[in-house]
Amino acid sequence: MTPEELFLKYMDHLYRMALFMLFSIQDAEDIVQETYIRLLVKQPKFHDEEHAKAWLIRVCINLCKNQLRFRKRHPQDNIEDLQNPIVSTEVYEVMHSVHFLPEKLRKVMILHAVEGYSVKEISKILKISESAVKKRLQRGRELLRKEVLS
Repeated sequence: MTPEELFLKYMDHLYRMALFMLFSIQDAEDIVQETYIRLLVKQPKFHDEEHAKAWLIRVCINLCKNQLRFRKRHPQDNIEDLQNPIVSTEVYEVMHSVHFLPEKLRKVMILHAVEGYSVKEISKILKISESAVKKRLQRGRELLRKEVLS
């Protein structure tokens, strides 16, 4: 596949993942754009389509982590004060809860619940053991349950 075809195929997945990680439409769009730019500039050689998909996801996650680090060092407006008319109240509440999970848990929850990856696929993408993925999913669900109950 050409880089353009590859990117177009996975653009929506990358956008959803960035949106859930960053909780900002504009930042998510920027991250997806930057992922595409890195694909074009680096032009990595992929073994197969799954390898290409994993590379795109890894780059997207790393860019999101960089953005979150930047936000932490350079605080701006409080996200609670912003209104987002594009998403419904239920989606907003779920995104809000997931957004405030610890980063390790948030990545695994997004890849599993939003993107639909299996435990085995997530372990390959994040380069962690399958048992670590399962434990992070369990902890993430527990924290979300506590959030809903409180």
